[in-house]
Amino acid sequence: MKTKIQALIAVAVLAASGAALAQATTLLNGSYDVAREFYKDYNPAFIAHYKKTTGKDVKIDQSHGGSSAIARSVADGLEADVVTMNTSTDIDFLASAGVVAKDWNKKFPDNAAPTTSTMLFLTRNGNPKAIKDWDDLIKPGTQIIVVNPKTGGNGRYAYLAAWGYAKKKGATDAQAAEFVGKVFKNVPVLAKGGRDATTTFLQRGIGDVLITFESEVISINREFGEGKVDVVYPSISILAENPVAVVERTVAKKGTGDLAKAYLNYLYSDEGQEIAAKHAMRPRSQAVLKRHAATFKP
Repeated sequence: MKTKIQALIAVAVLAASGAALAQATTLLNGSYDVAREFYKDYNPAFIAHYKKTTGKDVKIDQSHGGSSAIARSVADGLEADVVTMNTSTDIDFLASAGVVAKDWNKKFPDNAAPTTSTMLFLTRNGNPKAIKDWDDLIKPGTQIIVVNPKTGGNGRYAYLAAWGYAKKKGATDAQAAEFVGKVFKNVPVLAKGGRDATTTFLQRGIGDVLITFESEVISINREFGEGKVDVVYPSISILAENPVAVVERTVAKKGTGDLAKAYLNYLYSDEGQEIAAKHAMRPRSQAVLKRHAATFKP
């Protein structure tokens, strides 16, 4: 009899735990592709925090791709609860479609961008082409790997950084356009997203220089090993803000509005900012930034 009771208790416990898992709310984050590693670390931290503060279980799913490609997927019906992008234009596109709030950039601090980055150059080990600045990218015979500006924010920032460099050097708009045109003439293949660009450069061995986010350096060192690339900070670059927004259309349907807000708010927490810094994403918190001053050049 005792054995039967113990067996029944065990079954009840398993059933209860199974029911709890079944009841765990799932949140989908639509995000740009070079943020994969960051969210692999951030999501478990948030899940633990949410359980501790609310007693509720939550499951986080990710959908990654070029930021503009993800934005179009969400606009076309992908039921992401939140979007975490690398350009405001992609979220503005969703706002114009009525998918996120019109004033999305006022819903969270710092223009709803909890982290920033910048564009830099990665060259082959030893920098054989002696690439130091944007002018070196237009030299004949220099092959550049970059994301297609039409499909990813990574490429759009590269385009704008090159344009900004020319303008800061005194170029007219027409001259800046000509300069950017020369840069892109040296691109043998446009990548679909940031990770695709990295794969093209390192695994396929195409190109002399990769233009990408600062955060990709750490990912490359972890995946491919130290010493595969040299990091070159150009004299002038661009501030890349990484904006976030709640997908109002989805949370209204699923009832996940509070969870979505909590998920994005936690990006601003000390833990969220520390995780970002460890992935070479520049934290907004000045205290955290100061602790990682060796990682981030001014």
